[in-house]
Amino acid sequence: MRIDAHQHFWSYDPVAYDWIGPGMEVLARDYLPEQLVPELKTYAIDGAISVQARQDEAETSWLLELAKSSPQLLGVVGWTDLCAPNIEERLSDLARNPLLVGLRHVLQDEPDDRFMLLPEFQAGIACLAQHNLVYDLLLYPRHLAPALELVDLAPQQSFVLDHLGKPCIKAGTLEPWSNDLEQLARRTNVTCKLSGLVTEADWATWTLSDLTPYLDKALAAFGPERLMFGSDWPVCTLAGTYQEVRDAVTTWAETLSPSEQAAIFGGTAERIYLTQAPC
Repeated sequence: MRIDAHQHFWSYDPVAYDWIGPGMEVLARDYLPEQLVPELKTYAIDGAISVQARQDEAETSWLLELAKSSPQLLGVVGWTDLCAPNIEERLSDLARNPLLVGLRHVLQDEPDDRFMLLPEFQAGIACLAQHNLVYDLLLYPRHLAPALELVDLAPQQSFVLDHLGKPCIKAGTLEPWSNDLEQLARRTNVTCKLSGLVTEADWATWTLSDLTPYLDKALAAFGPERLMFGSDWPVCTLAGTYQEVRDAVTTWAETLSPSEQAAIFGGTAERIYLTQAPC
């Protein structure tokens, strides 16, 4: 299968999506399956993984309903409060829906960079594997060190690093991100998304050459069998169209073998999210 492993939907509300601020007006409207499906069909992409955009179980339920009625939506990475004392009950209820494939928390916005290492958060992570749910890591480079600790504390849990950990592409810096990414990649229960890169670059002037050092580093660290393409649509439209984002990664991957390209553009996502097999 060819899969877009990372995209979002929302019915826009300025209070619910208050992270859409000045300069992001292109995102301040509804984005729904009827707008994404034509893009998928244009590029012969079989389906997509829809990822939470706000921390609310109501949004997760809504995304699951969208997926139920849209065959191109293959799974949902939702949200619940992993620190809740009744997390086992919450996960049991959520996991009854086979379209729920994982969970995510906006770790990058937590005031405490080590929030993910709180005992109650770790307790929530410990429950995920029981329900075959993946955990998506949304964070900045400064969070990679605590993420490494989290991963080591949960060796049976499947983790996916979103957006390469948001390296400083606009500034053109690689370290310490590069070294920390390499350390994380040594943990075989972690895979990585080639997503969200254009919005870490200069929105107006980025080129593939700006992204290439970061894509190359990810390839060297994880190998193609642990990488997956994600458009990050519609957030990507801050800096580029769906076609531009897809073409950038496709062009970068042209030197890889057909099997390696197949892994990046669908095989890895299918294995991790849809069959939920170990890395």
